[in-house]
Amino acid sequence: MIIDPATLDLRGAYKLLIGSILPRPIAWVSTVDADGRPNLAPFSFFTGVAAAPPVVCFAPMRRFADGAEKDTLRNVRATGEFVVNIVDEDTAARANVTAREFAPGVSEFAEAGLTPAPCEAVRAPRVAESPVSLECRLLQVVEVGADGAGGGALVLGEVLRFHVRDDLLRDGRIDTVALRPVGRLAGSEYTTLGRRFDLERNS
Repeated sequence: MIIDPATLDLRGAYKLLIGSILPRPIAWVSTVDADGRPNLAPFSFFTGVAAAPPVVCFAPMRRFADGAEKDTLRNVRATGEFVVNIVDEDTAARANVTAREFAPGVSEFAEAGLTPAPCEAVRAPRVAESPVSLECRLLQVVEVGADGAGGGALVLGEVLRFHVRDDLLRDGRIDTVALRPVGRLAGSEYTTLGRRFDLERNS
């Protein structure tokens, strides 16, 4: 079957994307607005970009309902900072709470029963319950797609500090089994680490 995106409506194209790009890591992004009020929301269009310096990116789409930018993106533009918190099995349900559309100024930390913890290099708080948090300084926002519903932006940030729970670090590497990360699938589906296998690269 071959599908031309031009024949699909917005939701149809979105469903094919999220049903094909699997599993997706979750960037649980904490920010503050210009008045210092915290915001927290999960984004599953997220990955690493570079190591020198360490750079990550996430891509907040505009709201389907009204085409407006999400609070996270507005806050990143206003402050030039954000924190990416990693979602694990213990925090997945609370991360899901923060995916709801709250009014500006409402603290998702409070709504989800989470603890805001201070960062060293940015003003936004990290999620104390998260096993790994990345303090980031905004490098660039790349506008992508429509200026309305379904359009998005690619947010690139340099990692200024890594916060890693003590029991996770083994010889400079994160123990992925101990991390117990959660990935996003389609609809309301999530996934955890299942069968793992190694493949050695031939040089």
